Amino acid sequence: MILYIAEKPSLGRAIADVLPKPLKKGDGFIRAANGDCVSWCVGHLLEQAEPDAYSPEYKSWKFEHLPIVPETWKMKPKYKMRGQIAVLRGLVKEASQLVNAGDPDREGQLLVDEIIAHLGVKGTKLQQAQRLLISDLNPQAVKRALGQLRSNRDFIPLSTSALARSRADWLYGMNMTRAYTIQGRKVGYQGVLSVGRVQTPVLGLVVRRDAEIAGFSSKPFYEVLAHLATDDQQRFSAKWQPSEACQPYMDEEGRVLSKGLAQNVVGRINGQNGTVEKVTAQDKKQNAPLPYSLSALQIDAAKRFGMSAKSVLDTCQSLYEKHKLITYPRSDSRYLPAEQHALAPSVIAAVLNGASELVAGIEQPNAKLKSKAWNDKKVEAHHAIVPTEKPANLQNLSQAEKQLYLQVARQYLMQFYPAYLYKETQVEIIIAGGLFKTKAKQEVALGWKQLLKQSKDKANTYGSSGQVTDDDEHLANIPALKKGQVLLCEQGELLEKQTQPPKHFTDATLLSAMTGISRYVTDSEIRKILKDTDGLGTEATRAGIIELLFKRNYLTRQGKSIVATEVGKGLINSLPQSATTPDMTALWENNLDAISRKEAKYQSFMEPLLASLQQLIEQAGAQLPTSLQGVKSPDTGFKKRRYSGKKSTAATRTTSKTTSKTTSKKPAPVRKSKST
Repeated sequence: MILYIAEKPSLGRAIADVLPKPLKKGDGFIRAANGDCVSWCVGHLLEQAEPDAYSPEYKSWKFEHLPIVPETWKMKPKYKMRGQIAVLRGLVKEASQLVNAGDPDREGQLLVDEIIAHLGVKGTKLQQAQRLLISDLNPQAVKRALGQLRSNRDFIPLSTSALARSRADWLYGMNMTRAYTIQGRKVGYQGVLSVGRVQTPVLGLVVRRDAEIAGFSSKPFYEVLAHLATDDQQRFSAKWQPSEACQPYMDEEGRVLSKGLAQNVVGRINGQNGTVEKVTAQDKKQNAPLPYSLSALQIDAAKRFGMSAKSVLDTCQSLYEKHKLITYPRSDSRYLPAEQHALAPSVIAAVLNGASELVAGIEQPNAKLKSKAWNDKKVEAHHAIVPTEKPANLQNLSQAEKQLYLQVARQYLMQFYPAYLYKETQVEIIIAGGLFKTKAKQEVALGWKQLLKQSKDKANTYGSSGQVTDDDEHLANIPALKKGQVLLCEQGELLEKQTQPPKHFTDATLLSAMTGISRYVTDSEIRKILKDTDGLGTEATRAGIIELLFKRNYLTRQGKSIVATEVGKGLINSLPQSATTPDMTALWENNLDAISRKEAKYQSFMEPLLASLQQLIEQAGAQLPTSLQGVKSPDTGFKKRRYSGKKSTAATRTTSKTTSKTTSKKPAPVRKSKST
């Protein structure tokens, strides 16, 4: 008997639906006509044991116990999941073949692997376990996946990476939370101070941005425009480019701060002739943006629809599980396997059958075109989020579901249009010894941008996707010019502007910061080893991390802006910088990815983590968190027990990925240390 262990009941039902009929439903499983069985987890069935499971003395929060580091990790069944574990225990004994059917990501891999380990599967049965990767719950896609089973052993690095992540979160979060909660009591703060490996640096980003805005002092700066005319009275404008001689009158960003200098330039160019020094015309093209990853979709949906990261994830989960209209949504990939291009005609037909409005009045997509999105080298456990072959009935969708489906579908259709073609012309003009420049774009062929004509807010909708952004050059009209041509500067114009403070974070910009964290890393050496796409947290956890900061009253909303509360500010200002900046955890995320790619080992990640944790605990004990004096503890409903490693039963799997859910087996022994 083959036993398929799915991550959740919805996935289990999708597998069972394509097995031989008739199906017999049992308590926690479905049996097919050929005897094969499908059962499931319900998220993590196991959870980390509490610290007092390692020693009764840890039940009391005392600083001298820290850091608590298990020598042998212990897992325990979740109380409400004991029945399902018993079902799986019986089925695993009966089965001759096991298939891990967790979601196609590292947490889905670990989630099933940990229950297999907990049930004591060994020997041949463990060695021969297989892996089923499903990213589309429609029957034809599930059948294809069943024909492409792989050895579960191939995914050990993925599981090890998730294991290391969860243990790191437990070690760091539990020890740091206890340390600062204990120290906070000493200055009169009565609440629990939750410190997390990922959540705290995210909070730090917001606190520092708020402080930068509060301390910002606006100052004037000046620009000069030359309004020019050709002999046949064709007019356009060019902007002054200050020379090196002007450096003493400019700020670090190259803005002129001296009004007198700018006025002098205006006076010198009024009524003067200018000479075209250089004309550069280039034919350029812009390929279609890649299909969506979850973060890219969350960023664009926040900009266009004002949706929070969590609402996007929840809506996508509904489109995936309930409606079966999109593929697996918790994906960090923006690429597709090459073989999936063969599905393009049927996917396009399904999209146009249900959402023909996307191509109303424009060219039809060409399924024979193949964009750079199809790249096997860029696809690992999961691929980009795309529509399925199931036609959508938009009337059956909620407003949010409809919006996100159309967004995903439009992005997919873009892969079947030619590149956007335009001509870019740059002109340099010398007037009274000064350099003036202008640039213009002339559209030649819209290509994939035809699809944007159906979107009303083109200007701010597609920044994360490589489409239209606020920085796109204005499509100005300039006359045909040639080098040496003489022009008349009819008038110089002085523009007085004010420097602007940075903007408060929004859902979109905070997600963008989390996904491209290298921009915020302060250590240049760490920044060198990070990729542009390295981030804080994972695709599936980022929404939960942001929501957790709101739930714990560290963040609040002011309109679309996200700002830190007094508690959030007090916590960040009480912690050492290394705990509040993304440097350390961004490096950890990079190393965790390396483990999943077989480029690093579990122990090489854990050893430096333990060393830095020891130092952080010593730092916590060396000073009091005076920034929290006088700050009132919020009534968040969190109990102290929450912070000793146990996940709230109300939390979703999104949040669970930020907490500690690991197998009872560990790749290498971890020492137990105490601060001296």
